[in-house]
Amino acid sequence: MAKPNKFDKVINIRNKKASFQFEFIDTYVCGMVLKGTEIKSLREAKVSLTESFCFFMDRELYVRQMHIAPYSMAASFNHEAVRDRKLLLSKRELEKLQTKSQEKGLTIIPVRIFINDRGLAKMEIALGRGKKIHDKRQDLKEKDAKRELQRIAFN
Repeated sequence: MAKPNKFDKVINIRNKKASFQFEFIDTYVCGMVLKGTEIKSLREAKVSLTESFCFFMDRELYVRQMHIAPYSMAASFNHEAVRDRKLLLSKRELEKLQTKSQEKGLTIIPVRIFINDRGLAKMEIALGRGKKIHDKRQDLKEKDAKRELQRIAFN
């Protein structure tokens, strides 16, 4: 019988608004620098990505407005809920992202957070362009059509 892994609980936190508001051009997977009890709160899936975005400061990539709730079992050594967190990418990827993000209309958005098989917290980010209103309407029409087809198939 296989020994149970302590990382068996699947953590997959998604930014659902991102795919509706942006069209993704490139995606990257990067590590995150977390402090203290942040990883424990992340394992409890107490993270919100809805208003978060990425920015460059001193040739390094950071994520801002990502909310990680304070860990419930920590007494006095808890972390700040909202702070800038550094993202870890290779130098080549950082330079590529920085040049592309300076183009008009492109931004870097956190798409999802997950824990890999080694137990490390990873974030998937995407270089995206904001959708126009008619693009969003088209997406809603396609979503409604799929839902209607599913309803017909099950009846």
